[in-house]
Amino acid sequence: MNTIQPLRPKVKICCISNPKEAALALHYGADILGLVGEMPSGPGIIKDDEISAITRMSPPGVDTFLLTSETTTAGILAHANRTHTKSIQLVDAVEHSVYGELRTALPYVNLIQVIHVMDENAIEEAKAIAPFVDALLLDSGNPNLAVKELGGTGRTHNWDLSRTIVEEVNIPVFLAGGLSPHNIAAAYERVQPYGFDLCSGVRTNGHLDEEKLNAFFKALHGATSHTV
Repeated sequence: MNTIQPLRPKVKICCISNPKEAALALHYGADILGLVGEMPSGPGIIKDDEISAITRMSPPGVDTFLLTSETTTAGILAHANRTHTKSIQLVDAVEHSVYGELRTALPYVNLIQVIHVMDENAIEEAKAIAPFVDALLLDSGNPNLAVKELGGTGRTHNWDLSRTIVEEVNIPVFLAGGLSPHNIAAAYERVQPYGFDLCSGVRTNGHLDEEKLNAFFKALHGATSHTV
């Protein structure tokens, strides 16, 4: 994954449920499609064959992230081999040895680790994991609950902690959690991430909303146009 800061932050539209949503997200400027596999909770879950179908129809230059809640090497590899995405987003914590095993088995697949930013401990967690992965994604879940929250909460978290993580690691960092057309300018100014990740903020009743999608990209362009 390219570590050079892009002219505008990369945008991942997550919870893509079908090829029509994928095409709509790409039409408005998405760089990455987020495809959600089996999860203990949260929106956007689709079957593995549906993930594979969307991956196959994605044009060159578009990244596809498999969101997997698997935490073992065997489980992650099996999920990846059923879906064939270009990148794997690990939404739960894994043993550090798993990263090396995945690298050996899938040398051309990017690894993205989610850090759930609940308190200042997230900073040290991010710094410890950064050497093993291609990117970090900072979200607002809570993996400590009886039914784990591993994404798609629609909540923001402490962006000051996220900004510190961006400054402390030398790999790309995506910001997720409660982002929308209404707060994306503030998120960009405060965090300065490599990319943004949206799900509920561009949806209505669970469906990708073209008006919200358009409004988001307009707001992002307005916030970042001075850098272009």
